[in-house]
Amino acid sequence: MNFWDFFWLMVWSFFIICYLMVLFQILLDVIRDDELSGLGKAGWVIALIILPWLAALIYLITRGKGMGQRQRSRHAPVPESSDVQVIQAYSPTEQISKAKALLDSGAITTEEYAALKARELA
Repeated sequence: MNFWDFFWLMVWSFFIICYLMVLFQILLDVIRDDELSGLGKAGWVIALIILPWLAALIYLITRGKGMGQRQRSRHAPVPESSDVQVIQAYSPTEQISKAKALLDSGAITTEEYAALKARELA
C-alpha cells in the first residue's frame, strides 16, 4: 500500500463516518420527534433503510430547520420560576431552632413543638 492508497482510504473513511453520524442524528430526531405519528416515524425509518442517501437528503431539506430547534429545546436550560421548589436539607438542630421560633411567635402550640422536636431527635 503506497501513500496515495492510504490517503484515499483516510478520505473515504472520513466521509463514511460523517455520513453515518448524519444518519444516526436523523434517526434519533425521527424517534424523539413528538410531532410525528407512529406511521410517519415508521415511514422515515423504512425510507432511511431502503434509500439512505436520498431519504437523508430529503429529511434534511424538509425537516432540517425543525431538527435544529428540537435539538436546542432538548438542551435548553431550565428556567427558574416560582413553580420550581428547591429542597434544602437542614440539620436536626436547625429544624428544632426553627420550630422554637415558630413556638415563640405563636404559630404552633407546645404540643406541636414537642412532636417536631421528638421527630428530629429520633
